[in-house]
Parts: sequence; C-alpha cells; structure tokens
Amino acid sequence: MTGTDGSAGPLAGLLIADFSRILAGPYATMLLADLGAEVIKVESPAGDDTRTWIPPERDGVATYYLAINRNKRSISLDLADPDDRAAARELARRADVLIENFKPGGLRRFELDYASVSATNPGVIYASISGFGTAGGAALPGYDLLVQAASGLMSLTGDADGPPYRAGISVFDLMTGMHAAIGILSALHHRERTGDGQHVEVNLLSSALSTLVNHATAHVAGGVVPHRMGNAHPSLFPYEPLPTADKDLIIIAGNDGQFRILCRELGLDQLTTDERFLHNEDRTRNREELRPLLVDKLRQRSAEDWFRRLSAAGVPCGPINHVDDGVALADELGLDPVVRLGAGADAVPLIRNPISLSATPTRHVLPPPGLNQHGDEIRAWLAEPAD
Repeated sequence: MTGTDGSAGPLAGLLIADFSRILAGPYATMLLADLGAEVIKVESPAGDDTRTWIPPERDGVATYYLAINRNKRSISLDLADPDDRAAARELARRADVLIENFKPGGLRRFELDYASVSATNPGVIYASISGFGTAGGAALPGYDLLVQAASGLMSLTGDADGPPYRAGISVFDLMTGMHAAIGILSALHHRERTGDGQHVEVNLLSSALSTLVNHATAHVAGGVVPHRMGNAHPSLFPYEPLPTADKDLIIIAGNDGQFRILCRELGLDQLTTDERFLHNEDRTRNREELRPLLVDKLRQRSAEDWFRRLSAAGVPCGPINHVDDGVALADELGLDPVVRLGAGADAVPLIRNPISLSATPTRHVLPPPGLNQHGDEIRAWLAEPAD
C-alpha cells in the first residue's frame, strides 16, 4: 500500500493507521504524511467532525478540514459492525504506527487498544492523545478552549484590566500534535535499534504547561503567578506594539546592543547612558518612564517609514498584519507558502509544510480526501494476504 502515489520522503515506507479526528491527531499525521509516510485516515460513517465546521468553506468542505488532512487516504469504518471492526484490526496489525484520540480506554471494547494491537503487532508505535491524561482527568473532554482556560493561558491573554481571552488559534491542539509527532519519531528510532514498539502518550494539559515555558517556570521556580499584560512582555522592553504617526509598529530590543541602535535611529542617544535604561532589567523595571520617550519620537514618522529605517539599521520590528498580509509577506520573501494539490480548477490551495530538508524534501501530493474516497482500494488491500 505504501508509496503508491509514486512520491518519496524521509518516512517513505511507513504505514500510519490514523484513528484520530478533529485537530491534534490529524495535524500530527499530516506532518508525518508530508514527510513521506503513508497515512490511512479511518473515519466513522459520519466522517471527521471538522468536515462540517463551516464557515469558511471551499466547494462545500470546511477549510478547517482541508488545512490538516492532505496526503492521506480515507476509509470509512463503523467499528460497531463486525466486518468493519475486523478490517480496522487488520489495518492496526499491519501498521507501523497507530494514532488515536478516543477518550482513554474508548477503543478497548473494539480490541483496538494498545494491549490488543501490540499482542498481534509487537513492533507497533501506538500513540494516544487525550485532553487531561489517563488518571484523574480521563473522563474530561479534550477541547483546546477548555485547556486554554484550565492551564492558565487565558489568564495571560488580554489587556491587564480586561477579561481573559483565548488565543486566536487552537494553540494547544497544535502543540500536542507536534509533541505526538516527536514522540512517534523518537519511538520509531528506538524500534530501529531494538525492534521493540511502544505506547506514546501525550495530553493537551501537559503540552499546555510545557508550552507556557517562561510563565509556568516563573511559578514553579520563581514563586510568581504571571498575569495579563496586554501585548507587553514581562521580562523585556521594548517588546510590543508602539504607536507611530499612523499606526502601531512592533518594536523589539532583545538586548542592550539593539537598544543602543534603536536610540541612535530615534535620536535618543542620551538614553543609552541613563542609569534607568542601561540594561534590559533596568528598562523592564522602568518601562513606564521609557515608553513615552520612545513614543514621542516614533509619532514623528509613519509606521512604514520607521519599519524601513529601523530594519535597515538592525532593529527587529514589523507591521501587525492580517492573515492575507502574512501569506503575501511569506511569498514576497521567497518562502513559497502556498501549494496547490489536485488537477486544474479543482486544485486545492494549502499552506506548505514548514520543514525544509535538503536531501529528502517534504512532499505535497494528495489533496485532502473525500469521506471513504479510498475505501474500496484499502478494503481490497486488507483482504489480500499480508507480506
């Protein structure tokens, strides 16, 4: 079954049985499919929920679904049906990797849990994604918004005197998907050396706390409970949008050298010897005194003027774009952000895999599949004797 599209990649030859749905699991398997793995997406007869998360849509299919399901083949299996359940077990028996995000223990009744699958496929890498782990949080639903709230992220997001906000994307679903992919690749490397498979487990809350990095560590190592600061950074200044003559511009002085350059370009060289602003910790502590001095100069030119001038001088800065502007900027910078999969007018434009490999590049071959689009092909393959 693997490699039937004629493409290759660093993971060519690996078969992944994808029993996941929504976002974290499908994102992980898309990344692995882009790297050459053969991914068979197993869906219920109703299909992945995200197929109907509309608007927005393209030709009646949710762009949410399209975003995370390229380079896969789809088969619809009703696990309550004996024949379909047998096909699912055979797929699991042949797979190098099985990934699922059912509620913990939810696949046991179908004999598709790790113990059952590894009994017939001892080399399998079996990856489970949950919301809150398999102990006290096993029964809790794993939605990204719940984890943004429970982890503390929302308490960090928004204006200091305003309500907490969710991030604009399902950030912890995506991070958990990446953690799942890293775990799977690590387990595959271990299997290559030992021949042994293993169970990889990730959950959204643990990924969330890991992703909170400096904020979580501020609490566990520093005894601090971080709080909302709008667009400000707790440990750096300037590191935020600052107003210019027409609109805000992101300006960053990540070290003392960058601050000196910024002051030079603004005509504020005297600030570089002011004891209040000598070092980052000084500037951060005295940000309310420093900010108006910077803003007074920045308001004398437009954001575009300052962007060109400061960028040329080596000061990190940039506009606050809409998504269309971000895609256009990537294109302008030669990053080729968009790939089109499919033929002619039906080709689906998608965002390119961000990984660049010099010897084994990522592949962009199959458009996101329709529900059960490859069902007959996969069933026929499963009915054949295994190699």
